[in-house]
Amino acid sequence: MALEISGKVHKVLETIGGTSKSGNEWKKGQFVLETGENFPKQVYCTAWGDMIDQVQALQPGDQIKASIDLQSREYNGRWYTDVKVWRLEKVTNEPIDSSDTTGTSKPPPPAPPEDTSSSDDNNSEDDLPF
Repeated sequence: MALEISGKVHKVLETIGGTSKSGNEWKKGQFVLETGENFPKQVYCTAWGDMIDQVQALQPGDQIKASIDLQSREYNGRWYTDVKVWRLEKVTNEPIDSSDTTGTSKPPPPAPPEDTSSSDDNNSEDDLPF
């Protein structure tokens, strides 16, 4: 079952990392997503591996859709739930470009120049053919 959550990025948190008991290095990207419902909710999300660059490219206010997995685990008699992101998309359905460090979208291509020449020899302001 695929789960998705949409909203705007409320805050991008620091990437954290460390070394596991087995000696492997790990990193985790984190951000808070605010849903756009009548009663907005803030959801803490995490990302691992190659998703970290995409999380770091997010800016507060970005409208995104996140594909997520929910996972719960027990520790010392208490239960904890993680919201793990495995895909991020901007609302315009463009994948988030991790090479764009400014967090801004690319500007649209420039419009072609207007044709100011007139085929009408009587120099009228009206370009209508009748």
